[in-house]
Amino acid sequence: MPLPNFIERGNDFVLIRAIVVHMNEPVTASTSSDPGVLDEFQTELIDFWSRVPNKCFFFCLLSVWVALFQFLGNSTFGYVDTPSLFGWMFNSYLAREPDGSLSDDSLGMFVPFIVLWLLWGRRGKLTATAPGFWWPGLFLLAMAVGLHLLGYLVQQPRVSMIALFAGGYSLMGLSWGWRWLRKSIFPLFLLAFCVPLGPLLLPITFPLRLAAAGIVEFIARAILALDVVRIGTMLSNPVNHYQYEVAAACSGIRSLIGLGLVATIVAFLNYRMLRWRLVLIALAVPLAVAGNVVRLLTIVLAAEFGGQEAGDFVHSGGPGGLLSLLPYLPAMFGLAFVVRQFQEPHRPEGKAV
Repeated sequence: MPLPNFIERGNDFVLIRAIVVHMNEPVTASTSSDPGVLDEFQTELIDFWSRVPNKCFFFCLLSVWVALFQFLGNSTFGYVDTPSLFGWMFNSYLAREPDGSLSDDSLGMFVPFIVLWLLWGRRGKLTATAPGFWWPGLFLLAMAVGLHLLGYLVQQPRVSMIALFAGGYSLMGLSWGWRWLRKSIFPLFLLAFCVPLGPLLLPITFPLRLAAAGIVEFIARAILALDVVRIGTMLSNPVNHYQYEVAAACSGIRSLIGLGLVATIVAFLNYRMLRWRLVLIALAVPLAVAGNVVRLLTIVLAAEFGGQEAGDFVHSGGPGGLLSLLPYLPAMFGLAFVVRQFQEPHRPEGKAV
């Protein structure tokens, strides 16, 4: 049975094909007249590859560009002893928190796969833009080289990361034209979430910790009539039956980064006007705080009725780690509610951004 196509909502995105499984039909082996998913993907990949021009030109330049950052990408040898920017990146992604969990920057490892998935969904639009050489891309490439030189000299690998992505983007324009750049700017914009922020997040995490602890104290005392005491970011009860410090790892910054990524994708796929996109992205902050408050409040309630041990059990994720998903549930429902309630007026196809 042929697989159905799910066409984009509006004019932004073409979702990947999905398999419809009929419960009343037996599972049969794939035949030549009924190709499997992998066969179909291979066919589409070959077709896409055949329609992309200047492949040798692009990939030769891209190889040189990647080699530059592999051998002359990182100058902070006192912190990460490698000349490779990619080595510095993975060292940041795989760093561990004091409790043994991955750092907040670990999400960056998965962003390139999301970008590739989104680009694959736009393959039809990309190859239909009459691609060709666009020599002003050399100017963009020169700017990326200058940005990397600046980052290398001042020992700021994050600046070099931006130069890495900007250079790859300029090579696409040089090889395939400015229309290709315009059609791919949204997926490639998500590469900003690959940049490890690490200690740069401290000015953000501390206010988030204070806000979450303060809201939990208010709800516990004013609504639930629980005698919860807050001292800074410390939550306890008067007899020290339990005591919890809202540490940096519990500030909600991880859910904020993840939710910011999801909100950006949802905003660009569902809205075409900049103001609606910015509103949805901005909602990631209060929704992430609300999710973290739910998690902290659950821990306090468990400790209130079961002591420190019960609170620690919830803090560790509960049965199978399911409770670790609590911060994301209010946020996801909130995003879905906003998208459902606020629909953007239809705009002509030629007005796409």
